[in-house]
Amino acid sequence: MNDTTKPLFGTADASYQAAGELAGIQQLVTDFYQIMDTWSGATKIRAMHKSDLSQSADKLTCFLSGWLGGPRLYQERYGSISIPGFHAQWPIDAQARDAWLGCMQQAIERQPFSADFKGYLLAQLSVPANRVVQASQARLQASQ
Repeated sequence: MNDTTKPLFGTADASYQAAGELAGIQQLVTDFYQIMDTWSGATKIRAMHKSDLSQSADKLTCFLSGWLGGPRLYQERYGSISIPGFHAQWPIDAQARDAWLGCMQQAIERQPFSADFKGYLLAQLSVPANRVVQASQARLQASQ
């Protein structure tokens, strides 16, 4: 495939298609939470979740569906979301962000995605992850 025929991830539903649509996203999320449950590097962020991860998995699957250009399932099921606002209930620092991204990186590596899409997806997920840390730090500074 030459550069003129590569899908433009982030355009229309190209990312959703590259992720394998809903079934691919569900597998990614399943692997993500399995890693979070078992990887020692994720102990801190795992403790931020309920023991039953089914609702968290559904919410992440629904969010990623719309975020990647597919059906906006999160809005249909749960309403609108502000990523930093939703995560305001936890102190998210760089260590927590790195653990979350570490789980996601491992989960992405397990998927049959193209190498280009794997790199793109992790880079794109880093953007809201960094915003959550910035918002958490701003809240902490405002409370001091």
